[in-house]
Amino acid sequence: MAPAQQGYRLQDVGSRGDMYYKFSGFTQKLAGSWASAAYSSQGLKPVAPSEAPPIIFATPTKFASETTTYDYAGKNKVPQLQTFFQKSDGIPVHLKYGLPDQMLYRTTMALTLGGTIYCLIALYMASQPKNK
Repeated sequence: MAPAQQGYRLQDVGSRGDMYYKFSGFTQKLAGSWASAAYSSQGLKPVAPSEAPPIIFATPTKFASETTTYDYAGKNKVPQLQTFFQKSDGIPVHLKYGLPDQMLYRTTMALTLGGTIYCLIALYMASQPKNK
């Protein structure tokens, strides 16, 4: 037989009416099988449950009108804070709380200034050639 004719020809494969295939989980390829194995996938048979499963959530459903509301947030302080921060007393909003706001503001300004100076020094050192 010539090397070009070693495989099945298309009409030979098409003429065989008893060839069935199924997916092989072992080789991860299609493999030839019997008709009964090909039609019942991997040997799994449909099983009908003999009894109904137990109810998981047996409590009745509550409607929105039946639910109770809880006050977890406490008293609403927003109106008082609005009047406090909207007073025109000449102090900027970010400093109205006094000493804690001043400390946060000054720390932020010091870190910003220090970071800027550090970046400028690093840029200056990177721009200078190394002497060998």
